[in-house]
Amino acid sequence: MYCISISKIYLFISLLFVSLGALGGTIRGRAIDAATGQPIVGATLIIEHTKLYGISGLDGSYLIKNVPTGLYKIRISYVSYRTMSHDIVIKSDDHILAIDLPLEAENDRQLTEVTIKAKRDGSSDHTARDLERNALQVTNIVSGRTIELSPDLTVANVIQRVSGISIERNSNGDGQYAILRGMDKRYNYTLVNGVKIPSPDNRYRYVPLDIFPAELLDRLEVYKALTPSMEGDAIGGAINMVMKDAPDRLTVLANVSSGYSELFLNRPFVNFDAKNINSQSPYDQYGNQYSAKFSDFNKAPTTYTSHNPPPNLLGSFAIGNRFFNRRFGVMLAGSLQNTYRGSNSLFFNGDVVDTLRGITLTKQSERQYSEHQTRYGLHAKMDFRINENNKIQWFNALISLANQQIRETKSTELGIGGFDPVLGNATLGYETRSRLTKQKIYNSTLQGTHQLTPVFGVNWSAVYSLATNEVPDQTYVPLLGIRKNFVETRTTVQDGQRRWEHNSDTDLAGYLNLTLKTSLAGMAVEWMAGGLYRDKQRTNFYNNYTLRPTNPFAQYGVDFTNYNQISWNIQNPLGSVASALNYDATEKTTSGYLQFRTTDQPLEVTGGVRIEHTDQHYAMKFPIGEDNPTGSQIYTDVLPSLHFRYRPTEKTNWRLSYFRSLNRPGFFEIVPYRIVNEEYQERGNPNLKRAIADNVDLRYEFFPRPLEQFMIGAFYKHIKDPIEYTLQKDAIRGQDLYYGPGNFGNATNFGLELDAIKYFRQWGIKANYTYTNSSITTPKSKRIRNEQGDLQTITVNQTRSLYGQSAHIANLSLLYKDTEHGWDGQLAASYTGGRINTVSQFVDNDLYQKGFVQMDASAEKRIGKALLLFVKANNLLNTPTEIFIKNVSSKNSDVPNQDVSGKTLIRRDFYQRSYLLGIRYKL
Repeated sequence: MYCISISKIYLFISLLFVSLGALGGTIRGRAIDAATGQPIVGATLIIEHTKLYGISGLDGSYLIKNVPTGLYKIRISYVSYRTMSHDIVIKSDDHILAIDLPLEAENDRQLTEVTIKAKRDGSSDHTARDLERNALQVTNIVSGRTIELSPDLTVANVIQRVSGISIERNSNGDGQYAILRGMDKRYNYTLVNGVKIPSPDNRYRYVPLDIFPAELLDRLEVYKALTPSMEGDAIGGAINMVMKDAPDRLTVLANVSSGYSELFLNRPFVNFDAKNINSQSPYDQYGNQYSAKFSDFNKAPTTYTSHNPPPNLLGSFAIGNRFFNRRFGVMLAGSLQNTYRGSNSLFFNGDVVDTLRGITLTKQSERQYSEHQTRYGLHAKMDFRINENNKIQWFNALISLANQQIRETKSTELGIGGFDPVLGNATLGYETRSRLTKQKIYNSTLQGTHQLTPVFGVNWSAVYSLATNEVPDQTYVPLLGIRKNFVETRTTVQDGQRRWEHNSDTDLAGYLNLTLKTSLAGMAVEWMAGGLYRDKQRTNFYNNYTLRPTNPFAQYGVDFTNYNQISWNIQNPLGSVASALNYDATEKTTSGYLQFRTTDQPLEVTGGVRIEHTDQHYAMKFPIGEDNPTGSQIYTDVLPSLHFRYRPTEKTNWRLSYFRSLNRPGFFEIVPYRIVNEEYQERGNPNLKRAIADNVDLRYEFFPRPLEQFMIGAFYKHIKDPIEYTLQKDAIRGQDLYYGPGNFGNATNFGLELDAIKYFRQWGIKANYTYTNSSITTPKSKRIRNEQGDLQTITVNQTRSLYGQSAHIANLSLLYKDTEHGWDGQLAASYTGGRINTVSQFVDNDLYQKGFVQMDASAEKRIGKALLLFVKANNLLNTPTEIFIKNVSSKNSDVPNQDVSGKTLIRRDFYQRSYLLGIRYKL
């Protein structure tokens, strides 16, 4: 037996580590593009005739340790670059050799009569940073590669990662609309490949971004300032979705994935027979004189099934190539997302009582949403390079979202009907709503680019776009109920509804742009002039049938157990089409612009003026005595802009921008509709004016390395005649109050933005922060007791922030990339500060959304050369949406679930976490 002392073991281990540390020298540096100096991520570096190698990291850096002394050749290689070798010498075991290794792109290929140059990868982070750095105006870009690695599945969720942008969520927690720099969704517009697209919404212009699968994009561009060559109706900004482009060589991409939502581990998913519902109402099928019978309404929307949903299934593909000596390019891409989503919601109704502060809660509703979403997108592009000076392109995109939703509600009457939370007594109400919403957007754009002379060029586009929305046979079935001694019972059926809605928005547009390069006072100037003509046709249809149970005393559980067993009488057999939602609208927009750009460094100036003429008309299909059943708005706007970019070095930009922009009223907003509610009317406003804004931007940009950036900027907006929904007085009958859209003096909006990207070997950080402050003054109602002691409603002005504006927005993403072992990952957190969710007609009663943090994560692992495994996880913190009023009423002291100190809870939605696991193929 041998005894070895602890001191000897320690000495042995120490000597071992010393010897291991002295095995050789160290080689470090960066792999870079020889022409641009850009770092190359994932380049392979091999020391010939040894087993030593390294992989360049996110910042292009590499590290090879333990290289014995001697003379070597180090070989560096990467796809689409020449393999290069360099001689190196390691002089001693502690020698540290720092050397940057450049790679040269493969030689351009010479073809008969035409030279086709290498084409940049439009989806890369390199391209995104280059485009941001060289943009004419303030711009932020998300690359296709970043989108691919992110946890996000739709464009709406992707865009929340951009500085200054928050999103408005839908009923299942996914993003739906973008709010840019505190300006509501109405103040922005959406482009596909630089062309504005129409909206499927039945009232407004803005486009729901959750309809777009993110996988179809090469990149997502956000313009925060407008040049004269851009359409002028964006005060917040413009969102451009650049679809996948034809590659230089055969490219095949495909992925398939599956996952689940935790929500349905705790409760069943409820579905209805959406495939067999009637797409047309009896009015549509048989004419306006037809008296509908109960037999005309099938049972599909009330035939429910309750089960565990199947796993979500998602897939996409993209295939592209160039033919005929690379003159003709083709790209075909598609995406399909079949998902099961939902939420559990708590909702309160309330009234303003007497002169009490806040609202008195009258009803608590517990809602469960079950949503089956089928989202698909198809994109096809063909381009033909006639020669190096002439090119024709044809884009086609079809995007569709079908949302099959059931909302089940149990409501408790508060303060009436024997409500006693201690004894467990209350009057209950039950309602189920089945709804199928089908939205589609189709865009076809034919473009030509012609360089007629070395200094003169022409670009043109012919565009057809169509957006449609269908909500066939939306069905409501309400029941009464009672809670006694904590036992809940459903009793009798109340009046139900069946309604049909459909609308379409058709755009025909033509664009023409002329470019001339000249010299002015010894300075190179590029002139642009052009115009746009768009003819928009919109039509809306709405029809509603009221149903009364044939047996009003039929008892749930006795006379029927399923909704499809209820027999109904039709109360309005001709249907109710005399609704303001039945209207036609047209809009003809004609615009022209003149733009100049100096191209001399270091100062570049871009400016000019745009003139837009708008001719907007509406016609109510079934007027019922409105003063203006038809009407129009015709106006012309002059929109100047001026942008300075000072570039003292290749890595630095100073930007200063001014532009004027507008926001047109929504189509439905100028229709003189009247909807009677319990305490007030809601009306349209034929006299609603467009809003005009003067916008100023200042931003400093620093790009220390091609993939890194640091930006800090400030913005200011002065808005004349901003459009908000508020309580207003009738111009003729001053005592009549109504709720509707109006123009309210002037509003201001200013803020600060910070944006940074930094890489450290295998790690990276993306962070941004935005502070926004806005102010608008609008009239509100207030109840007082007059001198006689009678209750009186007066109007007062209240100053508040703009609807949807958050004071603080922040994003932080931690990135990891191990190219050697094929790992990519990120952990992404988004913070959205508190903001107004709904503007109340009463003073101090605006509904606010509580600030929240959402955490998401994603990772992928390369398997071989062409396959990758990936995982995505969303809403890791199970962050709810919470809506509240910033005051309390003593009348709500015994209301359950009011656990928000100093506030009155109005709504709380939980969505739970969701997970996705898939495999991706790349050729």
